[in-house]
Amino acid sequence: MEMVPSEENQLVLKEIENAAEEPRVLCIVQDTTNAKTVNERLTLNLPASTTLPKLFEDVAHKAGYVNGTFDLAWRKTGDMGSLDPSSEMSLTESGFEPGKRNFLQLTDKDGEQPLIASDESGTASSSGLDDSSQERFIGPLPRDGTVGCSSDYSSPSYSYSSILNKSDTGYVGLVNQAMTCYLNSLLQTLFMTPEFRNALYNWEFEESEEDPVTSIPYQLQRLFLLLQTSKKRAIETTDVTRSFGWDSSEAWQQHDVQELCRVMFDALEQKWKQTEQADLINQLYQGKLKDYVRCLECGYESWRIDTYLDIPLVIRPFGASQAYGSVEEALQAFVQPETLDGANQYFCERCKKKCDARKGLRFLHFPYLLTLQLKRFDFDYTTMHRIKLNDRMSFPEELDMGPFIDVEDEKSPQTESCTDSGAENEGSCHSDQMSNDFSADDGVDEGICLDSASSTERVLKPKSSLTFELFSVMVHSGSAAGGHYYACIKSFSDGQWYSFNDQHVSKITQEDIRKTYGGSSGSRGYYSSAFASSTNAYMLIYRLKDPSRNAKYLDCDDFPEHIKHLVQREKESEEQEKRQREIERNTCKIKLFCMHPVKMMAMMENKLEVHKDKTLREATEMAYKLMELDGVVPLDCCRLVKYDEFHEYLERSYEGEEDTPMGLLLGGVKSSYMFDLLLETRRPEQVFQPYKPGEVMVKVHVVDLKTDTVAPPVSIRAYLNQSITEFKQLIAQATELSAETMRVVLERCYNDLRLLYVPNKTLKAEGFFRSNKVFVESSESPDHQVTFTDSLLWKLLDRHGNTIRLFVSLPVQSPGTNRTICQKVGGDPEECSEGSKVNRNSVETILEESTEKLKNLSLQQQQGSSTSDSQKSSDTSDFEHIESPSPSQEPDSSSVSAVVAVDNRELENRIRVASGGGAYSDPETQFPGEERSDSEVNNDRSTSSVDSDILSSSHSSDTLCNADSGPIQLANGLDSHSITSSRRSKANEGKKETWDTAEEDSGTDSEYDENGKSKAESYYLYFRAEPYAQEDGSGEGGQKCVLVHVDKRITLSAFKQNLEPFVGVTSTQFKVFRVYANNQEFESVRLNETLSSFSDDNKITIRLGRALKKGEYRVKVYQLLVNDAEPCKFLVDTVFAKGMTVKQSKEELMPQLKDQCKLDLNIDKFRLRKKTWKNPGTVFLDYHVYEEDINISSNWEVFLEVLDGPEKMKSMSQLAVLTRRWTPAQMKLEPFREVVLESSSVEELKEKLSEISGVPLENLEFAKGRGTFPCDISVLEIHQDLDWNPKVSTLNVWPLYICDDGAVVFYRDSTEEPMEQSEDERNELMKRESSRLLKTGHRVSYSPRKEKALKIYLDGGPVKDPGQD
Repeated sequence: MEMVPSEENQLVLKEIENAAEEPRVLCIVQDTTNAKTVNERLTLNLPASTTLPKLFEDVAHKAGYVNGTFDLAWRKTGDMGSLDPSSEMSLTESGFEPGKRNFLQLTDKDGEQPLIASDESGTASSSGLDDSSQERFIGPLPRDGTVGCSSDYSSPSYSYSSILNKSDTGYVGLVNQAMTCYLNSLLQTLFMTPEFRNALYNWEFEESEEDPVTSIPYQLQRLFLLLQTSKKRAIETTDVTRSFGWDSSEAWQQHDVQELCRVMFDALEQKWKQTEQADLINQLYQGKLKDYVRCLECGYESWRIDTYLDIPLVIRPFGASQAYGSVEEALQAFVQPETLDGANQYFCERCKKKCDARKGLRFLHFPYLLTLQLKRFDFDYTTMHRIKLNDRMSFPEELDMGPFIDVEDEKSPQTESCTDSGAENEGSCHSDQMSNDFSADDGVDEGICLDSASSTERVLKPKSSLTFELFSVMVHSGSAAGGHYYACIKSFSDGQWYSFNDQHVSKITQEDIRKTYGGSSGSRGYYSSAFASSTNAYMLIYRLKDPSRNAKYLDCDDFPEHIKHLVQREKESEEQEKRQREIERNTCKIKLFCMHPVKMMAMMENKLEVHKDKTLREATEMAYKLMELDGVVPLDCCRLVKYDEFHEYLERSYEGEEDTPMGLLLGGVKSSYMFDLLLETRRPEQVFQPYKPGEVMVKVHVVDLKTDTVAPPVSIRAYLNQSITEFKQLIAQATELSAETMRVVLERCYNDLRLLYVPNKTLKAEGFFRSNKVFVESSESPDHQVTFTDSLLWKLLDRHGNTIRLFVSLPVQSPGTNRTICQKVGGDPEECSEGSKVNRNSVETILEESTEKLKNLSLQQQQGSSTSDSQKSSDTSDFEHIESPSPSQEPDSSSVSAVVAVDNRELENRIRVASGGGAYSDPETQFPGEERSDSEVNNDRSTSSVDSDILSSSHSSDTLCNADSGPIQLANGLDSHSITSSRRSKANEGKKETWDTAEEDSGTDSEYDENGKSKAESYYLYFRAEPYAQEDGSGEGGQKCVLVHVDKRITLSAFKQNLEPFVGVTSTQFKVFRVYANNQEFESVRLNETLSSFSDDNKITIRLGRALKKGEYRVKVYQLLVNDAEPCKFLVDTVFAKGMTVKQSKEELMPQLKDQCKLDLNIDKFRLRKKTWKNPGTVFLDYHVYEEDINISSNWEVFLEVLDGPEKMKSMSQLAVLTRRWTPAQMKLEPFREVVLESSSVEELKEKLSEISGVPLENLEFAKGRGTFPCDISVLEIHQDLDWNPKVSTLNVWPLYICDDGAVVFYRDSTEEPMEQSEDERNELMKRESSRLLKTGHRVSYSPRKEKALKIYLDGGPVKDPGQD
């Protein structure tokens, strides 16, 4: 063994020296097997050559676990990929990255917690759990980032140390589906009840009679067996809830555990009819009591017998400030009789008059299992909200119910028979306290009987027989708005108390039980803690101490035969699930791509799932079948290669590794891979090219200047250190072009063209990356001598890079589509229109003739070009040259553009003449069947979302013009279209915001000419259109489609002009709608914008109707009703134009209001004003001009306000304020009245208010309203809550900031005292105000989720009403 000197001149092993130099891998491990360690991290810094078994060994040593009893998995998004502890791969081979943090998770193995390694002393290691030295924990587990429950229950720092696994407690938890903690608590309680569990086991399921999926008893039986026999830490309850008829939405509904208990018991009774268990619920849980009324004069008693399943105990009597201190006190109050006297006297049948009487309840029978419900949830009539009472109420571990039996009735000779003929009623033990879900037959005597067979001899059982022991406490943590349930249950096997908190089961003590009594330090007023989160007992379950009846849990050996068979089936199912999980953990899941040779050469994508031990050859066969290549390509003509889909880069091929396992090739099983796989195909005569790591892929497009074509790409591979000269030779070999005359152009990014002319420069220096695109041209053309940016090559590539393909749907009535396009090059226009009806007096005939002529001329430019295919590269060669890039270079195209321009003008003129000379001159009367408003056009389309490029692109050519969508709401309550300048600041100061208009303001320097063409680049108007048949056949019913190839730098205006021959009308008479996902359509109206936001294969719909002209805006008009419950009412959609006065817009509005809204208004009797969400703003004066005095934008909104009298606003310097008087003596608010101020003076405001109200000036106080109009506030709060009489002299300063019209001001008389009210009057007023504010949607601080009734469906699920959504 070779030795080498170290830095300290000491000899060390060479292996150690090399190890010191090798890179290291930082592993950060999160232990998720134990709640105590879930927030802790284990850090290991290991050499990169460390093997996976060594990693597991080091983690086990550091975590204190037995190696082999846990799993390690990558902590990444998506599915967790586990590491293989048996693999001998090094960390780097397994996907670990040296020099970076590698995050792992330590998880349970096969659903079982890892075993804790013990040291020599026998104590648990540092990460183990020592029950004797750690604090115990009970209660709901706090979520990350949240505060725990009430401090008087739990310690400031939570301890998770007592959350033990099943091997420590012997019990299995239940998984919380979402909000099913209430269900888990009840199920664990029933499971820990020996009598209920044993009876459930004794019931045998008959599969021939019922579907096991919908059988509630069977699914409970399976669940209980899993709780008793499973090795898992926690099991799912989905099968049980499915048998209830619940779907996944029920998991998100929180319900009351007592309500669930009632409903589930009722469902079990229905399912167990005509079985031995038919009366099980009554035998275990049902008791009896007497509801009586006794006359205090003659002793006559009227009574009835009721049954009960639980006893509801009041925590705090209504109106009282003190709660009952214990369950015994509450029980005593429950049976305490009430005296009926005064106005509440009872009419005695014997005395034949109203007499004082005593009304109350008496217990007759106690059930074997006594359930006490502590009524912690109440309703606060002051706030009109549900509340939770967190007062302390203690409960004993043993409860003696003997004192609560009153035998006074047995001694009284005056006791009469039941008023209901002695029958026991279905009903409650108290009219407002007990449910009436259960009744019993008189002949059946369950529970603890207090009367013998003879009705005349009643002997109480010994008092000891009425002693009950506590074994279950169901705890609620939270408030009435929501919370969490868990159960504290005592095992009858060993007397130990356990906390069953969903999937966590832990040991607890009596001290922990006492913490659930509730209460807190300090005095509390009535309902003061209504919304405080606290943890306290909600339901208590006691069992009668009777050795003759107390049962024990059945052991597995004592199971009935049908249960033993069920246990075996469950074990087999669990083993199968375990094997499946093992397979999943060893399965590599990676994206698979394939360029299918038949399906339109489209790149197909799928997911390849292959076991890590499968070889590359087997994986290739699986991918072959997955991509459905059988019968298309032979299997030996396919191979898998490493692929980068993002860069479209083939990284490497796997020659000679056909028998290598996929786990080794892919670097192990991972949740996600940084690369993909491509199934590459070849023809039988071809040979696969080897792909080596380090190569770059280049797609080479050959350009032909003679035919103006760009060929489809040819892929070659090169090295970054190759020179340009070597690269040209490589291309020459692949394309058979001359390297001497070759020009190579690299497209580094979108439309960024770079000529590669330096021979010795390397590809890396020129900016080549993993995947690249180049264009090559090799000819003797003089274009070589021209500067690249002025060359024909650059122009052709520039055109190629900016051409997009659009699918345009034309209107059904479009005359321009009823034609055939002549395909004959240089043919006569008359021949092209053959077959059409020659009617020179019809618009259709003129359109057909002109369209054919236009298309024929355009097709003359396509000589020598190949037939267009689906590739854009071949499409771009056949553009229609509307205008010539250079008259000197392309003389023919100029004549074409001239003829086209003449034909367009001739077309428009002939349409007018053929239509009677004026049919198209008035835009309002052109299309009586087609002229529709935007709201009508878009009424049947969803506008729930906006495509991202509308919001992100600074060149977006779209605007949202759907009436249903409305303006986009902002977080501050405003909308995106209403943020305009105040009337106080002049509109022409600074740049006006005119986005989404038809064209730019004429006063602004526009970069576009009158035709909407770019002044700088007016020659980029390439346009070619051809008929297109939709694949789905949707175009068969008259809908015509056109496939358009167009330069996206063309303006919308020019684009529409080019579409005129196909639509059949002028561009001003149709609208362009861009189609987004889910067929959402938005109108494009900015004529001066280009199509730069469009991309290949975007869809466009053309609809007939007048489009917005230059300077026009669509406006929504709402009526302002200041004193109505709903002050904002939509009226009409209309169009305002730049330069129009407010008075002119009112004149335009009047006929629409009369026709559509039945509002016949005089022009002087209404005004228009600014609308900002729901708030009224600036009053627009008649002489104001849009875009000069008033900023306006597309989809703008205004208020229309009907005036009671003549307009008081005459000047921009005035201020209109909405005022409302508050009269405390009457506890009411008067209607709004508008006050017009000449200035912003507080003194003037007070004078005006004093004038209209009669309140002396010195007594008048005012306050600004809060929130959005109408600034509603409760009359019980307005007197104290508003900032009355602010110490300011002007309105436009803090804290008022009243700078614009429409502000709300409340005022009052300071000498007026609030009306004195009794408690009942105040409560009644609170109810009215709460109801009013809820209806208007103002000042509602508490909005609970709508509760859904808890139901269990015996037929497998709810029957949905077809009329409901």
